[in-house]
Amino acid sequence: MICYEKLLHLIREKGITSYTVRKSGEIGQATWKKIHDGGHIDTRTINALCKMLDVQPGDILEYIPDAEK
Repeated sequence: MICYEKLLHLIREKGITSYTVRKSGEIGQATWKKIHDGGHIDTRTINALCKMLDVQPGDILEYIPDAEK
């Protein structure tokens, strides 16, 4: 599964609020909620976040293998 903790930490560290992210017009409220809930986002959103934060995808996303069944 993809984890967004790096992204959320970076946003808090930079003092960026969810309002600022959504107000930029790059990311909608539903997408912002998906990020917080660990849902799926598309590559356009990842692109917008990387551009806004001046980072690479690996700086904001982490792959965590699912637990074996």
